[in-house]
Amino acid sequence: MTIVELSPPGAEPITLAEARAHLRLDDNAEDDLLEALIRTAREHLEQVTGLALIARSFRLYLDAWPTSRMIQIVKGPVQAIDSVTVYDEAGLPLELALSGAVLDGAARPARLMLPDLPAPGPALNGIEIDFTAGFGEAGADVPDTLKRALLTHVAAMFELRGVVSPGDQPGAVPPGYERLVAPFRIRRL
Repeated sequence: MTIVELSPPGAEPITLAEARAHLRLDDNAEDDLLEALIRTAREHLEQVTGLALIARSFRLYLDAWPTSRMIQIVKGPVQAIDSVTVYDEAGLPLELALSGAVLDGAARPARLMLPDLPAPGPALNGIEIDFTAGFGEAGADVPDTLKRALLTHVAAMFELRGVVSPGDQPGAVPPGYERLVAPFRIRRL
């Protein structure tokens, strides 16, 4: 199972103004750095939680259908299934009708049941499921706890700006960060 981002987010979950206010910066001399740190903090948070904070398109690749017929999508929250494509033995795509599909996008991981599961032809990545995941289109849709985690992370990285280059961030995870993001992580046994 591989998930690929098809489009970048249209916005960041926290704005430059929110970051400046949190850091108590009065001028915009550090704006380029702050934008890079906001992006790095979002990418780190999404990686450790499996969440998409801002809605955008993804593609899930599967080699075969699960035996339970329940397709789990670990990137969430899933808002919609956009398309399901199965490639036959000749490598030709067959787009499945989504009528009758059942999606539980709020579950972690999200669950999808399809009425028809034709066998894929290629042994690898013969099934493609395009979906939209994220809390919403803007930062206002992101839970406040996650926004607080982002702000504290940006602040910690900003403190290290002279020691760790922006390309090598995140250089630190601040105290309390793990407690803020813990409820949003998927725990596996």
